[in-house]
Amino acid sequence: MSALVLAALLLAGCSEGFEQADSPPGSTRGAAPAPARETTGQAPDAPVKEEGDTAVDPAARAYVDAVAAGDLDALVDAFHSDARLVDVGREFSGHDEIRAWARDEVIGGRLTVLKNTPKSNGTTLLVRFAPDGTGGFEATYDFDVRDGRIAGLTLQYA
Repeated sequence: MSALVLAALLLAGCSEGFEQADSPPGSTRGAAPAPARETTGQAPDAPVKEEGDTAVDPAARAYVDAVAAGDLDALVDAFHSDARLVDVGREFSGHDEIRAWARDEVIGGRLTVLKNTPKSNGTTLLVRFAPDGTGGFEATYDFDVRDGRIAGLTLQYA
């Protein structure tokens, strides 16, 4: 199978089930690259707002998808073993510290991607995060990616 056909199949498969902010809930996008989607520990129930049709970096998508699934192991696996995470000035390094942080502060929350701004080594997402699934706040998540995994993640209030 040619690389072009494989890429088209992957993109088509990834875009199924993702919603656009301007679309009513339940409608899906065409064959354009899939945007980040709202994430919860349950099935998505709100649309995504994004700029253009730029797909979210796969490593950042792995983080977003892990939050949606409530999957702590998948979230930790999205990071390099030597990754550094800074959450509003608090620093966490390596899988063990990131696991404890995510278990206590992320898993079970609701993450909505509002905007995706790609950069040469990752992406910056504007998100709304509701730690207990309700309420919440806007923040920027600045992902630095190396070899397909998150090498650094800085979270700041927007």
